[in-house]
Amino acid sequence: MNIKSRLTIMSFLQFFVWGAWLITIGTYCINGKGWSFPEFGAIFSTLALSSLIMPAITGIIADRWMNAERLYGLLHILYGVVLFMVPGVNDPGVLYYYILAAMLCYMPTISLSNSIAYNILKSNKYDVVKVFPPIRVWGTIGFIAAMWVTNLSGSKDNGNQFYIAAVMAIALGVYSFTLPKCPPQRSISSDASLIEQLGLNAFKLFANYKMALFFIFSMFLGAALQLTNMYGDAYLDSFREIEQYADSIVVKYSTIIMSISQISETVFILTIPFFLKRFGIKNVMLFSLVAWVLRFGLFAYGDPAGGLWMIVLSCIVYGMAFDFFNISGSLFVETTTDPSIRSSAQGLFMMMTNGIGAYLGTIVSSWAIGKYFILADGKTDWHGAWLAFAVYALIIAVLFAVLFRHKHEPEKIGEVKH
Repeated sequence: MNIKSRLTIMSFLQFFVWGAWLITIGTYCINGKGWSFPEFGAIFSTLALSSLIMPAITGIIADRWMNAERLYGLLHILYGVVLFMVPGVNDPGVLYYYILAAMLCYMPTISLSNSIAYNILKSNKYDVVKVFPPIRVWGTIGFIAAMWVTNLSGSKDNGNQFYIAAVMAIALGVYSFTLPKCPPQRSISSDASLIEQLGLNAFKLFANYKMALFFIFSMFLGAALQLTNMYGDAYLDSFREIEQYADSIVVKYSTIIMSISQISETVFILTIPFFLKRFGIKNVMLFSLVAWVLRFGLFAYGDPAGGLWMIVLSCIVYGMAFDFFNISGSLFVETTTDPSIRSSAQGLFMMMTNGIGAYLGTIVSSWAIGKYFILADGKTDWHGAWLAFAVYALIIAVLFAVLFRHKHEPEKIGEVKH
C-alpha cells in the first residue's frame, strides 16, 4: 500500500472515532439518560478544556522527545480504553471525568495527525499543498460515515456509540505504529522560555487594537461553534415526543440528517478562494456570522413535516457558517502577523475559538436552556432556545460589521508577510 493510501486510512479513522459520538452524546445524555442541560454542558465543556491544555504540551513532546507516530498511537489507544468504560457510568458528575480523560487524549491527536502527514509526505518528496487536501477530506468522510453507523445501528441514544468509537480508536492506535517514523524535530530551542514553548508570546498581539478586536470576536463566535453539535441531534430526536412526528424520518434518521452539515462543509470549503477574492476577508467572515443566524433561526422554525426544508437548509448553511470564519480567520492571522510569532498567533486564534469561546458557549448555553427554556411539563422549549442563539449571532454580526475595519485588497489575498 502506498504512502498516500496509508495516510488516507489514518485521516478517515482520525475523525471516525470522534464522529461516532460527538453529535449524539447530547441525545445520549439528555434524551437517553434524562440528565439536565447544565450537567450535559459540563460534560461537553471538556472538549474546550482539553483544547486549551493538551495540544501545546503534546506538541512539545513530539518536537523534542518522542516520535510523533508513537505518541499519536499511544494517545488513541488510551482514548479507546477510556471510551470502553463510558457506557458503564450512570452519574453525570463521574462521566465528566471520563469524557475529560478521553478528550485529553483525543484533542491533541488532531494536530498530531496533520504533523505526521506533513512529515511523511515531505520525506517522500510529495507536494504537500497538492497532495494533503485530498487526504484530509477523507477525515470529513470518516466523520460522516461514523454518524451513519451510529444512527443505522440504533446507537444514537445508548452507550454503543462509545463502543464503536473505542474499537476503531484502538485499531487506529495500533495501525499508527506501522506508519513511517516521524522522529522529534527539536524545532524548539532548548533555551526558549516556557512562554515561548507554549506559544503564549502571541498574546502581545492584544496590544494592537485591530488584532485584539479580531480575537475578541473570535471568542464570541467560538461560543456558537459547538451549539448545534451539542444540541442538534437531541433536538431532532425530541420530535418523537410529538405524536404526529414520532415515526418521521427526522426522528428515525436524525444523525444522518445532521451529517448533511459535514457534507456541506466539504462543498463550501471549495468555494472559499472565490469568495475571498471577490468579497475580501472581512465580508467572508461576516457571511459566516449571518450564516450562523440562519443556522439557528431555521432550526427554530423547522419541523419534520412542512418545515423539513428548513431543517435541511440549516444543515446546508452550516458549511458556510463553520468554514468561512475558521479559514478566513486563519488566513487573516497568517497575512497580518509577524513570521516570528505566526504559529503562536494561529494557536491563539484556535485557543480563542475552540478553547475559551467554546467553553463559555457550552457552559452558558446549557445554563440558559436549563433556567429559561424548560417548560412546565419538563420538555425543552427548543424554538425559544434556537431563537435566542440566532439573536446572539445577529448581535455579534452587527457589531462585527460596525467595529471591525479591514481593507479588501484582492491582489494581496493569499500573500503572506515575510
